[in-house]
Amino acid sequence: MAITIDACAAQHQGDRKEQQDRVAILPHSRKRGVALAVVADGMGGHTGGALAAEQVIHTAKNNLDHFSPADESPQCMLENSMREAHTMIKASRFMNEKDPHSTAVMLLLQPGRVTWAHCGDSRLYHFRGKQLVERTVDHSYVEHLVATGKITPEQALTHPNRNVLLTSLGGQEEPKFDFADTEDLIAGDAFVLCSDGLWAYFDDVEMAGLVADNSARNACETLIEKARQRGAGSGDNVSLAIIKLQEALPEKPKLPTGFGPQLPT
Repeated sequence: MAITIDACAAQHQGDRKEQQDRVAILPHSRKRGVALAVVADGMGGHTGGALAAEQVIHTAKNNLDHFSPADESPQCMLENSMREAHTMIKASRFMNEKDPHSTAVMLLLQPGRVTWAHCGDSRLYHFRGKQLVERTVDHSYVEHLVATGKITPEQALTHPNRNVLLTSLGGQEEPKFDFADTEDLIAGDAFVLCSDGLWAYFDDVEMAGLVADNSARNACETLIEKARQRGAGSGDNVSLAIIKLQEALPEKPKLPTGFGPQLPT
């Protein structure tokens, strides 16, 4: 069964003074069927966070352009992208006297295979229809509390330290990365990459339903609209990328010249 891709990336500044998120879906310059989706949520004062997130996108694009599936593993390419971005963001501290950081979540799409990686609390969701298959686990203080059974997932949503990260790109310590992949892909699978300005307002069931029932573009628009409403005037930057796998419709056979529908004379 042939599969086609429906993809869209979108963002909104929210109620912040500056858009410090960055999002992109990047096709490989030479390899057909290979693409990279990236969401980066920058932090670090005026312009500092935006520069950090921009560095994540820039480094990811450079690594994708040089990526050769025959010579490099997908995980290696993703890890190199994040490590290089981390190094460049740290170096920028000395040039602009800011304290830039960024999260990163990346998904590498290849024919029959998807590989992803993340650092921080920007997330990736894998849905199959309206069911959650998997999602990344945030590198955050509250996710650590949830994992150790000290608070519930519901309590994490309103915890006063819910924005405290345990790792990020650009920090003094070496960043932590997590990786996963799947070759078990079917039509109806969907992947959502997003910053916390989006996922904070949705549970898995609602997000899965909105993605399944809409095109990638319409799902992006609806999710952003609902996040803005629920932000009630204090919403964060919102960024997301949606990649949906769909069954390719067979092409209609072309009629030979002269055998088309007859127009009335």
